[in-house]
Amino acid sequence: MRQTCVSKAKRIVVKVGSAVITTDTGRLDRARLAAIVEEIASLKARDYQVMLVTSGAIAAGLERLGLEERPTAIPDLQAAASVGQGLLIQQYTGLFEKHEIHVGQVLLTQYDITHREHYVNAANTFEKLLDFGVVPIVNENDTTVVEEIKFGDNDTLAALVTNLSKADALVIMSDIDGLHTADPRKHDGTQLLSEVAEITPAIESLAGGAGTAFGSGGMVTKLNAAKIVTLAGAGMFLIDGRADAALVAAMNGDDVGTFFAPRGRKMTSRKAWIAFGTVAKGTITVDDGAKEAMIAKGKSLLPAGVTSVAGLFTDGDMVEITDAAGELIARGLVDFAAEDLAKIKGMTSEEIHKSHKELYGREVVHRDCLVILK
Repeated sequence: MRQTCVSKAKRIVVKVGSAVITTDTGRLDRARLAAIVEEIASLKARDYQVMLVTSGAIAAGLERLGLEERPTAIPDLQAAASVGQGLLIQQYTGLFEKHEIHVGQVLLTQYDITHREHYVNAANTFEKLLDFGVVPIVNENDTTVVEEIKFGDNDTLAALVTNLSKADALVIMSDIDGLHTADPRKHDGTQLLSEVAEITPAIESLAGGAGTAFGSGGMVTKLNAAKIVTLAGAGMFLIDGRADAALVAAMNGDDVGTFFAPRGRKMTSRKAWIAFGTVAKGTITVDDGAKEAMIAKGKSLLPAGVTSVAGLFTDGDMVEITDAAGELIARGLVDFAAEDLAKIKGMTSEEIHKSHKELYGREVVHRDCLVILK
């Protein structure tokens, strides 16, 4: 699967973590930045379209402000990001100019992903930048974002950018060389997993804890990113971003890092937004018959298969769909308000027509607005 993904990839997202481009004291590692830009330039020369999701703005701000450690208060982080974002893009701009490559800065918040109009606008912006041969440089808008609309880590942001831009692969450049059978920083004799065909509970159990002092992610966020990307039909590489030419090696199909294989066909941009770009307003639990109909037969969800309703949603909102055991099996845009669906859950069409004629003739979630996640 690794070779197949590499041979088909034309558009890729490269995510660079803070631990890769900062020193042990949290300052920007300009030599590493230059090396990464060199690799991206070499891929551009091979006609790859490349988008760069980069951490480091806060680290750059800490350096300029003379702070010895990363603050924890949101206003302090926002101030550091405000100072550092300009410094970081300045560094990238100068380095890419040496290769005659233009860059464009794109700052996103979760609001831009969860609201459909903003999502489409962002996708159109990426498309046009790539048409112009520009390398989009993406980061969370740390200067204005608040906790309620934070991505929380750039691994998630990179995965969502991969989806909305219809990229073929995501390459996460980290301070670890891939997914191991245990945390190699804590245990001896661990083995690197070259390829992961499916992210099972056993694979998830391998995830370690937090990353470095100057980063915000860990293996958990990387596996979550892999879930988002692979379920949408793209591949993901997790490689050591500190190793020389690791990015080029990954795109050559060499056995570096861990490759997460895509699952099934690529989703449309709209389906990817339904699956991963929105915040669910409630949960609908279904019986085994409805579960089978949706997963195996591609059917819409009907009221007869609904066993319980939770949350305060209205028609058009995003909901999560779980089975009797509480396992998440799908997400979709619901066609009923929660209070109305609660009245007719478990009813056949004939029963609805008799008792609630005003609610008759509608699916709970139409299959065109439904994404199976299991």
